[in-house]
Amino acid sequence: MASMNEKDYYAILGVEKDASTEDIRKAFQTKARKLHPDVNKEPDAEERFKEVSEAYAVLSDPDKRKRYDAMRSGSPFAGAGYGAPAGGGYGDPFGGSPFGWGPFGGGFGGASQRRRSRAYNPRAGADVVYELTLDAETAAVGARRGVTYQRYAACEACHGSGSVVSDHPETCPTCGGAGHITVDTGLFGVMMMTCPECEGTGRVVADPCRSCGGSGRTLTASEVVVDVPAGSHDGDEVRVPGMGNAGTNGSSTGDFVCRVCVPEERLTRSQVSGFNSIGFALPFLVLGLLTGTLASLALIVIVPAVIGVYFVVRDGVKTKARWWRNAGVAVANGASNGFMIALVFALMFSCTSGLGRGGFMGRGYYYG
Repeated sequence: MASMNEKDYYAILGVEKDASTEDIRKAFQTKARKLHPDVNKEPDAEERFKEVSEAYAVLSDPDKRKRYDAMRSGSPFAGAGYGAPAGGGYGDPFGGSPFGWGPFGGGFGGASQRRRSRAYNPRAGADVVYELTLDAETAAVGARRGVTYQRYAACEACHGSGSVVSDHPETCPTCGGAGHITVDTGLFGVMMMTCPECEGTGRVVADPCRSCGGSGRTLTASEVVVDVPAGSHDGDEVRVPGMGNAGTNGSSTGDFVCRVCVPEERLTRSQVSGFNSIGFALPFLVLGLLTGTLASLALIVIVPAVIGVYFVVRDGVKTKARWWRNAGVAVANGASNGFMIALVFALMFSCTSGLGRGGFMGRGYYYG
């Protein structure tokens, strides 16, 4: 019998050696449906099904796949044919489910009569964030803008459910609802993995919609009108409920979030870093003045301050009040970071001074 490193798992699944994990999963699903003992009555179907399951168990796991590739590259049997797996028995990842029925269509009339199940995995849709640039004068008086953008919208054919006919998802026939399958890989031992059919949810869409593939949503172009209120500033947000990405399998839809960008009020990344550096130096400046140790802390104060000023001036100082407000926030953030370190320095100075006094008194002499 052939050992594991004699088998070409890539050939067994019919994929290239650089195939992605998704390609491997799809190849396993296709072959497993055709070879499952409940469907295929050919004499060697069960043995081939065991090989397909074993191949998927190894190639779907990144670590095991690396070990397998390394093992084959250093094996004198690399490139040899593959045979029956060593050892007996196999963990049936399909749980004895009658493959000719349920989500794969009725009867055993061939692949054309069996439709591919998709994982039933309701997840809320994400927000769509759009950045709208306005000059300071326009932001002050307000504006109305129409925006065309791409998003995932609820599928019109299945109304977002992912299924055209069935109202409810069904138990996954591959894992029996457990969300995982167990495969005995021999050399790698018994392995438990996420079910590739339901993707760990334990449920599948019985009759996946052809338009959306069972996800319940499709990528489409949408339009929305955004009213930016008067007196808006850089960083303000205008939210349009329900115009973000649709959720999968009928789950909730996110919002369209329009983020106002006013360049005259916005700090560049370098300026944010510069003001952070200036703020970082401030606690040490205060500490030096209060303890009379400013000379000792000169480097910690001067170097960050000079670098910070350089970053700020390099990108241009603005005159807008909001720009200076943002600058103040950046300085405060830097100061909060510097304060904790300055506090440690203050404690060190305090302890050093106390030890100095104690040491002097301990070495003194008493004259009666």
